Amino acid sequence: MLTSKQRATLRGIASTYETIFQIGKGGISETLIQQVKDALRKRELIKLHVLDNCPMDAREAAAELAEATGAEVVQVIGKKIVLYKPDKDKPKIELPR
Repeated sequence: MLTSKQRATLRGIASTYETIFQIGKGGISETLIQQVKDALRKRELIKLHVLDNCPMDAREAAAELAEATGAEVVQVIGKKIVLYKPDKDKPKIELPR
């Protein structure tokens, strides 16, 4: 569970990131889940965009993806989602305690 200070740090880092995935009319598929897992393993912090034709809203998509990948939802603003999952062995992002 992230503290508010850690969440704020991650939000600041994510503000400079580009969106790397889009969730569209197909919703959340197994392929998308696997791609998000791979991206989280490599980057730890990713940003996604929920398109207008997606059958679910951004909060629902964030909760479902977080559960499926074992990540934490950092923030949901409008149609943007930021997910975080630290590397168990060598974390790339240093968070305040």
